[in-house]
Parts: sequence; structure tokens; C-alpha cells
Amino acid sequence: MNTVTQDAAVYIETLHRRFPELLTELAPGRRPPTVPGAGRRPSGGPSAPLRLHVSDAVRDITDGVVELDEAVHDRLRLGRPRHARVPQRLARIASLLDELDAHPDLAEHVRDEARRMTGRCGRALGDPEPVVRVGGRCPWCDSVSLRAFPDRRAVLCVNPGCRCGAEECPCGTDPAHRHTWHESAGGPPPGTPPGTGWRTVSAAMDAAAEGARR
Repeated sequence: MNTVTQDAAVYIETLHRRFPELLTELAPGRRPPTVPGAGRRPSGGPSAPLRLHVSDAVRDITDGVVELDEAVHDRLRLGRPRHARVPQRLARIASLLDELDAHPDLAEHVRDEARRMTGRCGRALGDPEPVVRVGGRCPWCDSVSLRAFPDRRAVLCVNPGCRCGAEECPCGTDPAHRHTWHESAGGPPPGTPPGTGWRTVSAAMDAAAEGARR
């Protein structure tokens, strides 16, 4: 996988894990998620507006996943994909990401849509991904802008002006791109003292993720 498809894989995996939570929120009797700006739900008040918000997110994500599944199958000449639920379609798309390296325009579309839908899913649930600040400076922009994201198991530079100068890196053309160091790639994480390794960063990410679930 290249950088684009690797990022897409992370977003798809996160969406695959979190989408069922949206369906749970639609079940009768569930307390609706907190929606930014909506304030607290009045005691005994109706829950329809917030559930409608979740329903809209479910519909948007479902339509988006179907569109991606069909677009990937069409470009790879695999025929029309079989009908399936959202988690199965996401798994199917993820299994084909390696083949999208040869189709950079579609790979970017898949990544961008997966990123958008993952963000909408999180906002609808009112449970944004926890972030852990990483000490030290970004090796590319020298800013104190490194953050660890537990859901992605990665460290990102969140400085929107960060540029590395490499021609193959999308940082020069995609304003939403962020330089990313994945835990699975090994090597020392950026911004950490020599010898620290991923163990320390991973422990901090695990603690943040556990705290967010409580």
C-alpha cells in the first residue's frame, strides 16, 4: 500500500468498528448521543430530533459506502458488487485497497470519502477520537504539533502547513493531508527521545482510548 491507501485502510477500519454503534443508537429506549451545540436533553423530553440526526448519518454513510463499493468494483472490472450490509461492504473495499495503488485518483476518492464518513460517524455519536500530545517536534516542520491518535494507532503532525518536499507525498497538493507515522510500520516514533520507541506512545494511546470508553 502507498500512503493514500494506507490512510484509507485506517479510516475504513475505524468506520467498520464504529458504524454498528450508530445502529445501536437508533434502537428504541436508547439515550441519544450528545450533539455539539444541542445542549442537554431535557428530562422527559422527546428524543426524535437527536435520533433523526443519527438516522441521517446512517443513511449518508450507507449511501457513501455503497457508492465506494460500486466505484471500486467498476474501476477494477469486477462486475457489480453483490448486495451486502455496510460492514461487509467496508471489508470488501478494504480487501481491494492494494489494487487501488494503480488507480491514484480512485484511491484518493476512497480515502477522502472514508475520512469524511468516519468523521460524520464520530460526530453523530458525540464521541470524537481521543488525542494524545506527543513531546518533541515534527521532523518536517519543526513544530510542536505531533499528536497520537489511538483509533488510528498512529502519530500525526497536525500542523496544516507542514510540508516535507517529497514529490510523491500528497502534502503539497492535498490541504487535508497530514504526515503520519503508523505504529505498525515500526521504527522510532517522531518527536520522542532516542530509545523511547512505540511502547511509551502506545501506552499513552491505550490509556486515552480506555478513558474515552468510560
